[in-house]
Amino acid sequence: MKIKKIETFSTKYLAFVKVITDTNDIGWGQMSTYNADITTQIFHRQVAPWSIGFELDEEKPNFSDHLQIILEREHKFPGSYLLRALSGLDTALWDLYGKLKEKPVASLIGGSPKKIRVYGSSMRRDITPKNESLRLCKLRDQFGITAFKFRVGSECGRDKDEWDGRSKDIVKTLSKDLGDKVDKLVDGNSCFSPLKAIELGEFMSDLGICHFEEPCPYWEHDQTKIVKDALRIDVAGGEQDCDISTWKSTLGKRIVDIAQPDVMYMGGMYKTLEVANMAHQIGMPCTPHAANLSLVTICTMHLLTAIPNAGKYLEFSIEDESYYPWQKNIFNGDPFKIEDGLIEVTNEPGWGVEINSHWLENSQYMISE
Repeated sequence: MKIKKIETFSTKYLAFVKVITDTNDIGWGQMSTYNADITTQIFHRQVAPWSIGFELDEEKPNFSDHLQIILEREHKFPGSYLLRALSGLDTALWDLYGKLKEKPVASLIGGSPKKIRVYGSSMRRDITPKNESLRLCKLRDQFGITAFKFRVGSECGRDKDEWDGRSKDIVKTLSKDLGDKVDKLVDGNSCFSPLKAIELGEFMSDLGICHFEEPCPYWEHDQTKIVKDALRIDVAGGEQDCDISTWKSTLGKRIVDIAQPDVMYMGGMYKTLEVANMAHQIGMPCTPHAANLSLVTICTMHLLTAIPNAGKYLEFSIEDESYYPWQKNIFNGDPFKIEDGLIEVTNEPGWGVEINSHWLENSQYMISE
């Protein structure tokens, strides 16, 4: 069984990959979101040419080394865009094997269908503490969600708050309003210097915050470690790190308490599983980054059923099409249904989702064969 052709369907924000074999078996995957039209160009220039004609084992997935060979063939181009493109091939091939074996990807990687606890993840900084509290409490009561993450500081903000006093105000407000039965997580998005991060972290610790994500510029690992070593609450990070050598350093130095690789940034499931395994070897939990309701969240759901060091919950974006207009009507049905704070990995083969044909018809089509 060989890869016969690869089709892509892309917009500025999102791109899907369709792998078709010479036996007419099909798998669907996704490249990472944002500038996905650019990533698609890279895919057809630097990923697909190495993959057309690649022989797949009909009995079991055998493409891990093929992904590595692509990176070696394209060694002059290390970095995010190539890996964002590679994730489209990786995730499409996992879907292909799931359909061949009539099993969910979870079962192929050592897990099984189950329900997973979510944390509702807010992406907004333009919202007042009062209004953020209103919408999170509504979701808590409506869907039984027992953990939420909200934003402090400003994105790569060089110690500047989104507006004066917002970070402490929102921590105080949500700590009180969400109550003791809800886990409360915050994301600094690379805002703070170690001094400011420690000051805010101690304040948050006293108010029951349990998770401080990316407190310092993510590329300044030594700064993050200073904060991690100083605080009582868990410091999390790694979503931007897509290179295995960087992860080896991050984990070897124990820069964070919780590892947060992103399936789509990493280049797919194989690379993410590698990072999760490295974290497991040192006893570190893995709570992957999954910041929008595209295939990244579906893939992460399957991943969390399989890894022994899965964190407490799945990141689940609470933002609808008013914030992410490109999310609307991607999939048929409702693969993101939440009940009692849980989401279900079903027994459907592959990723268990079907892409909306109308969305595909209105995207830009390209083919390599």
